[in-house]
Amino acid sequence: MKKLLTSLLSLSIVSLVLAQPSLQVTTANGVLEGVDESGTRAFKGIPFAQPPVGELRWREPMPPKNWSGIRKADKFGPRAMQRPIFGDMNFRSNGMSEDCLYLNVWTPAKSASEKLPVLVYFYGGGLVAGDGSEPRYDGESMSRRGIVTVTVNYRLTVFGFFAHPELTKESPNHASGNYGLLDQYAALKWVQQNIAAFGGDPQRVTIAGESAGSFSVSAQMASPLSKNLVAGAIGESGSLLGSRSPTPLSEAEKLGEKFATAAGAGSLAALRAMSAEAVLEVTAKPDFGRFPVTVDGYFFPKSPVEIFKAGEQAHVPLLVGWNSQEMGSGALLGQEKPSKASFTAAVNKIYPNNAADILKHYNPATDEEAEQAATDLAGDRFIGFSTWKWSDLQNQTGGKPVYRYLYARPRPAMRAEMGNAVAGLAGGVIKSAEPAVKPAPPAKGAVHSAEIEYALGNLPTNRVYDWQPEDFKVSEIIQAFFANFIKTGNPNGYGVPEWSPVKSGGPAQVMHINVNSQQQTEKNRDRYLALDKINMN
Repeated sequence: MKKLLTSLLSLSIVSLVLAQPSLQVTTANGVLEGVDESGTRAFKGIPFAQPPVGELRWREPMPPKNWSGIRKADKFGPRAMQRPIFGDMNFRSNGMSEDCLYLNVWTPAKSASEKLPVLVYFYGGGLVAGDGSEPRYDGESMSRRGIVTVTVNYRLTVFGFFAHPELTKESPNHASGNYGLLDQYAALKWVQQNIAAFGGDPQRVTIAGESAGSFSVSAQMASPLSKNLVAGAIGESGSLLGSRSPTPLSEAEKLGEKFATAAGAGSLAALRAMSAEAVLEVTAKPDFGRFPVTVDGYFFPKSPVEIFKAGEQAHVPLLVGWNSQEMGSGALLGQEKPSKASFTAAVNKIYPNNAADILKHYNPATDEEAEQAATDLAGDRFIGFSTWKWSDLQNQTGGKPVYRYLYARPRPAMRAEMGNAVAGLAGGVIKSAEPAVKPAPPAKGAVHSAEIEYALGNLPTNRVYDWQPEDFKVSEIIQAFFANFIKTGNPNGYGVPEWSPVKSGGPAQVMHINVNSQQQTEKNRDRYLALDKINMN
């Protein structure tokens, strides 16, 4: 009997070991060994291109080199070079380095034969900051919904978007700038080549992102290089269409020459000889905080607006929207107290030739309504209009359904023990969490980037806010919408309210996402048409 029990126990152990998926995956470049995270296999810090250093600084990303043996993929690679700009960024990366072209994969697949849908997510941060290691982008929660999830690093600021006549001249494509977007393109090619080994289906790749990540999604849809590598797209607050269009290459080159002068570098070789830290330091000077995306003739043969108008973009389903308070009233009114008079004065100053048209559509009846009108116009100027323009043109020429949302759930107040410690946020790390006198009040609307943790199922990763049961309800709804869309190209499914695609020739149906999410008829199309008319002039 003892021998029988021993044999049965040994057999059970062997069966258990055999049932567990291997943590090793063979890619085109070599074998990776990931880690188990609550049943999800995670592979972190995977190189998808050669380090863009030395002579490869300001060049298109080069294919990664092969390695021998087993490469550990158990920690995030370094984040891209960036200054500490946004206090809400919390990094888990292995430091900061110009050697930053790594991606991360979370997969629920037990084998390479499952052909699961794939999500590739691009982080936000104004193209000057951010990282694929941020907890709010963590892929484990989406993985638990049956989706292979990928986060991608890409070059930022001067390293990712620097144009210069010498760079244009040396390029085989006669282009410069847009290196960060080319990094994303390289990552999408890597996904096409390798994601099947992780149980993903290269024919079912949805790209998504928020803010600069959303700009990036619109860019990858527009570029002839990458548009055929995706099956669906999700954009959260932002696009490169409308008021945020790319700059002509000639203008970007002038900024590049100005930067080189400020850096004390008389040639491209001298710029490449500078340390990454020294180059980054120059971006702290006036005029060099941001480097524009460019119409470079290669990644973008013409502007994204022109590409979408001509119907030359990716013809894929699009789920797109923005938040109810993308920008506060102070962005429009400055230090002035909100009132009809101050709002009217601000509009006349910003739109000296079109104020009457703007005031026709943003028309507060009382002083009390002026704050909301200023909030609406500031948010539309910042990011709402460009996102609307993207959805509108894709609906006209994209040939596939467009689903539009307005995200309206305000974040709750900060936890009492956090209080006003947000002031102690620097470089993405909480320096101090000492109790404050009182917690900061919650916002009236959903501020820019507020939806990320909800949409990706990562509320528990953010301990700053005092999440309530209603927040988890909202997260369940919006994440279900996203997951359904990634799987089928349609956000509808069991347990979520009906969401109709945008129809041509009339007001759209817009999903208002909040505690009680519901579809509503678009009310403010006239605002965007007015802004569009001004933007075209």
